[in-house]
Amino acid sequence: MLAEDEWQAFASPGHDPHSIVLWNSDDRTLISADALWQHGFGAIFPEVEGQSGFAEQRAILELIKGLQPRLVIPGHGAPFTDVDQALARAFARLDALEASPERNARHIIKTLIKFHLLIVRQLTPDDLIARSGGWRYARIINDQYFRLPFSEFIRRTVDELVGGGALERRDGIIVNRD
Repeated sequence: MLAEDEWQAFASPGHDPHSIVLWNSDDRTLISADALWQHGFGAIFPEVEGQSGFAEQRAILELIKGLQPRLVIPGHGAPFTDVDQALARAFARLDALEASPERNARHIIKTLIKFHLLIVRQLTPDDLIARSGGWRYARIINDQYFRLPFSEFIRRTVDELVGGGALERRDGIIVNRD
């Protein structure tokens, strides 16, 4: 009974300053949004804006660890029960991102491109460059971390996504891979 149960909201500002998670202590279920997925968590956007996000992400992971949920319903992916393993992966990922803020920035731009391709399914490289030129985070990340001509920045990011299997190229068109 989801609607009749009592849920407690906790702020979880690591991924987004306005994010929350919902906790039901009776059945130890956590609706974790982007604070914890089975294989990670949402990108830490505040960090690329010069605000704190890594410490907040660590704090919410520690809170989740202390709650000891039986079931986690994430914002992306299927519900899961292997919470200890998910937390171990999340803490390791957070350690790596803290050690290299550029890695966090690279993850954010890849995420933005991948999510855009989930929506539009395919487009030309020039169309992607034109569209992403209007994305606030794309400009911030390139200006702050990479300092490349914008078209080269997007092309290199697409190359990495293609190399990792997240996207593919077909006859000069960038295509989402499911």
